[in-house]
Amino acid sequence: MMKTAWLRTYLLSIASIFAFASSAAAEPAPLKPELSGIAFLVGKWDGGTGQVAETGGTSRGSSTIVPEVGGSVLIRRDHTDLFDPAGKASGSFDQIMMIYPEAGTLHADYSDGEHIIHYTSAVVVPGKSVVFATAASAGEPSFRLRYEKTDATTLAVQFEIALPGQDTFHSVAKGELHSSL
Repeated sequence: MMKTAWLRTYLLSIASIFAFASSAAAEPAPLKPELSGIAFLVGKWDGGTGQVAETGGTSRGSSTIVPEVGGSVLIRRDHTDLFDPAGKASGSFDQIMMIYPEAGTLHADYSDGEHIIHYTSAVVVPGKSVVFATAASAGEPSFRLRYEKTDATTLAVQFEIALPGQDTFHSVAKGELHSSL
């Protein structure tokens, strides 16, 4: 009986150490100054319902954006479910994007497992918006990704494409993210 009580106390002590270590590790690192203008992106976000222009359907997803590597990069992780125009589930996918400063501007590298997009520039309105853009490349489409803080708990998001050789961007997907904290 005494041995069982000791073992239970020991296991509870170990569990509380792991719980403390997990909560300490969960504290995000402060952002490096080069990323401070986009600190409004950091958080856990619920995607609500977005429009998918390409299919006429909708999307629903969640996004988490956290500082990593001592606050020198932001990592965005998403999960998105897709629905056809009738509302029937038509697929899902995960995405990841690393946002980092380089050569005096912000860059971002995106992947969904099938596509990779290298955003080579960004226009930042500190605390309000950021627009990432790819460099023009012969025979390749160009992309833009816009985040705009519309209120304390909402981000408007728009992903656009310009077909090869064209300057006009067309919306691929847009929607809102709402803070889930």
